Amino acid sequence: MVSIVLASHGEFATGIQQSGSMVFGDQENVAAVTLMPSMGPDDFRAKLEDAINGFDDQEQVLFLVDLWGGTPFNQVSTLLDSHDTWAAVTGLNLPMLIEAYTQRLSAETAAEIASNIFVEGRRGVRCKPESLQPKGGGSAAPAQAAAPAGAIPEGTVMGDGQMKLAHVRIDSRLLHGQVATNWARSVGCNRIIVVSDAVAHDDLRKSLIVEAAPPGVKANVTTIDQFAKCYHDPRFGEVKALVLFENPEDALATVERDVPIEHINIGSLAHSAGKTMLNQSIAVGPEDVKAIYELKKDGVTFDTQKVPTDGSDDIFKLIKDNGLVPAGE
Repeated sequence: MVSIVLASHGEFATGIQQSGSMVFGDQENVAAVTLMPSMGPDDFRAKLEDAINGFDDQEQVLFLVDLWGGTPFNQVSTLLDSHDTWAAVTGLNLPMLIEAYTQRLSAETAAEIASNIFVEGRRGVRCKPESLQPKGGGSAAPAQAAAPAGAIPEGTVMGDGQMKLAHVRIDSRLLHGQVATNWARSVGCNRIIVVSDAVAHDDLRKSLIVEAAPPGVKANVTTIDQFAKCYHDPRFGEVKALVLFENPEDALATVERDVPIEHINIGSLAHSAGKTMLNQSIAVGPEDVKAIYELKKDGVTFDTQKVPTDGSDDIFKLIKDNGLVPAGE
């Protein structure tokens, strides 16, 4: 796997490494190297060399640097002159770092990742309101995933006429960084669908979710009934959806409307009064547990990964260990 050095003036590299871990999970063979006011160029170069010497693989190293022409970049450049398998990209931002983490799951060279993340780093620079954004600059226009049903005559069959459920996740935070940049790319969806009666009737939450969609992916918020109708509507046959539920009860209600969900990823359930923490990210109350067991009876399987690279706990063992198994189960 390609090793990564984050290099910056001040603590920026350390901070963005922490931010990347919050979104993508902790990463091995990633080092933050910071230039502090008391340091000279030689001191910084020595820190770079120490970081590289700590990597498992030193053949392929990617440097993500804050500024072109600054001391961190200049010292990285001197190292690159004698290593033709290493590469560097400046203008480090969080979308670029997340894309680098994603790319190195499959890319074999630092150069390959550098080429790919350049585009994603530019897409991460956007303005709100969008009227402030210069024409022809910033992020690329989102790809057209599938036209809304209202724009297509009823009875039209798109693709093979059947919506695909690329990934189904229960997450009380719904569409956030881990989902928008990590799961969406991992499962290759062209649409993110939040299924929640509560959110569908909350205009503010709806607008925030739609705006949080990653480039090239459209986000929608629907009620449970609307989603069930869309799933069975052949006009959505070209949709490959990442489906998000706020809680297990909404997922169960969707299955009860003849939407065949085979597997659910429980990523995060927030703690509140009356709920028990099963692990660091999942808290459940009696209604949650009941819904999970009902889904199990319907043949649904579960995992508890926060991000695709994490391991998974057995949700039913966690429930049992906490004495929360419903009566009769």
